[in-house]
Amino acid sequence: MIHPLTYIHPDAKVAPNVKIDPFTVIHKNVEIGEGTWIGSNVTVMEGARIGKNCRIFPGAVIAGIPQDLKFEGEETIVEIGNNTTIREYVTVNRGTKDRWKTSIGNNCLIMAYSHIAHDCIIGNNCVFSNNTTLAGHITIGDHVVLAGMVAVQQFCKVGNHAFVTGGSLVRKDVPPYVKAAREPLSYVGVNSIGLKRRGFSLDKINHILDIYRILFVKGNNISKAIRIIEAEFPATDERDEILSFIRDSGRGIMRGYSTRANDDLA
Repeated sequence: MIHPLTYIHPDAKVAPNVKIDPFTVIHKNVEIGEGTWIGSNVTVMEGARIGKNCRIFPGAVIAGIPQDLKFEGEETIVEIGNNTTIREYVTVNRGTKDRWKTSIGNNCLIMAYSHIAHDCIIGNNCVFSNNTTLAGHITIGDHVVLAGMVAVQQFCKVGNHAFVTGGSLVRKDVPPYVKAAREPLSYVGVNSIGLKRRGFSLDKINHILDIYRILFVKGNNISKAIRIIEAEFPATDERDEILSFIRDSGRGIMRGYSTRANDDLA
C-alpha cells in the first residue's frame, strides 16, 4: 500500500491500510488514520494529524510552518478530520501559540489551490471551492460553502450554513444561515436551498428569514434589531444562535441588504 519511492520518517504513525503514492514525503510527528489515501508529490510535515478515510491529492502541503513573523518554533499541529478531501496544491499551515492548532473538520471538501493559514478552525461538512484563501485566526462553522476565489481576512468568523459567493472579499463576520455577496460584502438573503437540502422545515426557514428581515432589511441598527428580535420572536435554537453570533462578533458583522440595482455591474 506504500510505494517504495515514498519516504516516511520512522517516528511517523501510519495506519496499516493507508495508501501512499510515490514521491510523497511524510515527516516525523505525523499521524495518519486508517483508509486514507495520499497521492504523489504530497508533503506532510511535522505536526499533521490526519483522520480516517481522507483523500489528499498530488501537490498538497499539509502542516507547513505558519507564514507569521511572530511564530517562534512552538510545537503546534494541523488536525484534519475523517472523510475529508484535500485537492491538488492545497496548503494548510500549522497553528501558533494563539490556538496551538489549525483544524479542519469531518467530511469537508477543500478544492484545488486553496490556502488555509495558521490557527484557522473549520467545522464539519464544509466546501471550499478553488482558490479559496483564509488568512490566520479564522473560524468557520459547519456546513459552510465558500465559492471560488473567496478571500477571508484574518480573525473573521463565518457562521453555520452560510454561503459566500465567488470572488467575495470577507472583511466582516458573516452570520449563520445567510447568503453573502457584493462588494462590500452584504446580506442578500437566507441560504434556503442549502437549508432545505439539510432537512430544515419551511417553517424554520421562514422563521430565520423573518429574523434577518428585522436585522438587515428594515433599516434598524444592530442594537435596535436585537431588542426587537428578543421581544417579538420566540426563543428557538436558530434565533439564539443568530443573536449569540452577533453579540460575540469581534470584527462586526457584514452590511445589510441594499436596494441598489446592480451597482457593481454598472
